[in-house]
Formats: sequence, structure tokens, C-alpha cells
Amino acid sequence: MTGPGTNTYLVGRGDLVVVDPGPDDALHIERIVEAGAGRIRYVIATHTHADHAPGAASLAAATGAKVLGFGARAGFEPDGLLADGDVVAAGGSRLRALHTPGHASDHLCYLEETTNVLLSGDHIMGGSTVVIAPPDGDMAAYLASLRRVRALDPPLAAIAPGHGLLLTDPASAVDEYIAHRLAREESIFSALVKRGIGTAAELGADVYTDVPAVLHPVAERSVWAHLRKLAAEDRIVALVTPDTADTTWEVNPRR
Repeated sequence: MTGPGTNTYLVGRGDLVVVDPGPDDALHIERIVEAGAGRIRYVIATHTHADHAPGAASLAAATGAKVLGFGARAGFEPDGLLADGDVVAAGGSRLRALHTPGHASDHLCYLEETTNVLLSGDHIMGGSTVVIAPPDGDMAAYLASLRRVRALDPPLAAIAPGHGLLLTDPASAVDEYIAHRLAREESIFSALVKRGIGTAAELGADVYTDVPAVLHPVAERSVWAHLRKLAAEDRIVALVTPDTADTTWEVNPRR
């Protein structure tokens, strides 16, 4: 699920900000401490998923750094909170928080204002798309957050993702993400039209023919997120509550 692993970034010259300390792995934390060499002042997380934030407490204990994030959640206990527009400054670097919900409701990207590079966490990744898993994941919010990033002025110079390599053509990367998600959505809707009624699992099997079967349970979560978005737009309806993954759906008969 994490590809080559989670990218941990040390940002600044002199004093440093660590972005996404990653899992609470002793060797990984030791390597960050060595790389920081007594200069780490802040530890910040893009979100509280298990591959991004749990190492914060151990890293803070080893360095005396202050932990910052959107909020306390899943064992992540920040010393201070960051909201949209807040800036973390250290070592000549300025990291501006951008609230980008969708993959997770507490997700923050960080725009490094001196270079205009976006540290994107799981909002945008290198080499793969992002899983949107309800109920905390929200497809409509995700697409809105992508469009917000795409519209930043001045445009981004690059994207430093939470997984994968640096993206040096950020506009194309974001456009591809948006186009891919909308194409998936229309494929899901078309599959539902063809079936008449269907569940996320059934529609996922119809649509994700390019994905190995072992990953279909993961893809099913994104299908569910698309179905919830389509329902919010009145294009489809749930035959029972939309708040469970195994709900059956049909095209809205009033449309």
C-alpha cells in the first residue's frame, strides 16, 4: 500500500522541519535524528494514517522538537495545532498549511513558499493513484482539494509526494489525477446503468479490470466513495443506508 515506503522530508537550512516522520520504527527514527544533527525544531504530519504520523512522538522525545498537526487522532498528540493558512518557519523555509481533505478529513499539504514546492503527503503520490476510503475519505472533497492545488497562483514548481519520486510537472500530474478520477466515476456509473442495481464490490469487479484481483478490496473502497458522491449529486440512490460498504445502489429513477 505504501509502494517504496513513506517519504520523510527534512526542510530548511540550519534549523529543520521534519515533514511526515513515518511509522514508529526505531532505525528510521535514528536515521532522521542523525540526518538532523541537533537541528530539528518541528515535526509536522500531513495526516494521521499509520504510515505517516506515529513516529512523531519518538522523534520529538529524541530531539526536543515541537510536534504540530491538524489535530489529535489515532494516537497522534500534537503540541500545537495547524489550520489552513498557518505557516511553520525554520531555517529560512516557510511551510504554509493547506487543508486538503478527501483522502483523510485531517489532511494537510504544505507549500514551501520559498521554492513553491508542495509537500503533498497522500493527496498526490508518485507512480499511483490515491485510495479514498469512506467514511473519513470523501471523493467530492478530494476532487475539490485537487482543484484547489491546481489553481494555486503562482503555479507549483514541483510536488514532493508522500510516496514515490518528485513530480516535476505538477500541473500535468494534478490534471491526470482529476481526469482519472472522473473517468473512473463515469465507468462506475455506466456499470451501474448496465447492471440495474449493484454493490461497490460488484461494480468494482466490473470497472477495475486493470487492477490485480488481490487489490479489488482496496479498489472497492474508492468505488464506494464514488457512489456516495454520485448519490449526493442525485444521480443514483442507495436502496438502504449509504453508510455501509455493502449497500446496494441503483440509478436515480427520477432522473
